[in-house]
Amino acid sequence: MPSDDPPGAPFDPSRLLALLAGLGIEARTFPHEPVLTVSEARVATGHVPGCHCKNLFLEDRKGAAWLVVLPAEKLLDLRVLAEALGTRRLSFANAPRLRDALALAPGSVSPFGVVNDGAGKVRVVLDRDLLARPALKFHPLANTSTTVISPEGLLRFLEETGHPPVIVDL
Repeated sequence: MPSDDPPGAPFDPSRLLALLAGLGIEARTFPHEPVLTVSEARVATGHVPGCHCKNLFLEDRKGAAWLVVLPAEKLLDLRVLAEALGTRRLSFANAPRLRDALALAPGSVSPFGVVNDGAGKVRVVLDRDLLARPALKFHPLANTSTTVISPEGLLRFLEETGHPPVIVDL
């Protein structure tokens, strides 16, 4: 089915969900009030089964971009992560960098954002523990809903969008 979107236009939630369906990836989406933090998301989607996840958009000293995904309850030491990734000094990227790289606003970061990184410049890092969870919860490019997907579905999505993840123990 042809898209009405101009070539190169960023994906929006409905186009993302259509892509997932077209790939045969099962996903269920639950609308809610806008949320900016994991704590707010837990309240908004507490009734929805699945693992709450932290999604961190980071950059290293050389400007390489990393999207790190881990269970919300885990603490992350950026120095340890940088060492595991073979890079130096990771820090949080700013909002303009996030918008340029993934066409996302702060509070809407999720691995689905890589659909807007056609050049494959953002490297995705998944905590190994996510792969053992039955279901994962992410914003589908906007913080006004949450989409539940299986770890297998997430891995397939990442592969299909040219973003095979680095899997680490955090």
